[in-house]
Amino acid sequence: MLRNELGLQDNFEFHFNKMKPAFRRTFLEAVAPYNFFYFGVVIDKARLTTRELEFKESFYKYACGLILENAKSRLSNAIIVVDENGSKNFKSELKRYLVRRLKDDSGKCFIKKVRTQDSSKNNLLQLADMVVGAVARSFSGKKDSPDYRRLIAHREIYVQAWPK
Repeated sequence: MLRNELGLQDNFEFHFNKMKPAFRRTFLEAVAPYNFFYFGVVIDKARLTTRELEFKESFYKYACGLILENAKSRLSNAIIVVDENGSKNFKSELKRYLVRRLKDDSGKCFIKKVRTQDSSKNNLLQLADMVVGAVARSFSGKKDSPDYRRLIAHREIYVQAWPK
């Protein structure tokens, strides 16, 4: 429906960094009334050592773990969906890592399943991309940096800046 209102093709994929500012704003205004919430982790790569960024897959797993660790109190039998990328081996490693990391003291896992899907076919992954873009932009220092995040701020539970 929003794609039609914006004059976009039905298969258009919403990506924050690839969109015009007016479309970003319209998208975030359109989703703001819906019942969702988000956690985030903003990582300042400039403050990390080369060694910490050396292994992208390990870094990705760690970043996913940070976000889900922050959200753990809100998770129960959660189905985690991440954008499809990487090899089959990486996907299975990511699943094992998250399940291992998100257990309570009794060994019960907060995650029921971890799935990967193509973001072009999943509107919720596209929503996540737009939220991530809005939060990241708020830390950028650009002229419009606070604008997008402000539109969805009432959906924010916690955003962690890392490293501290």
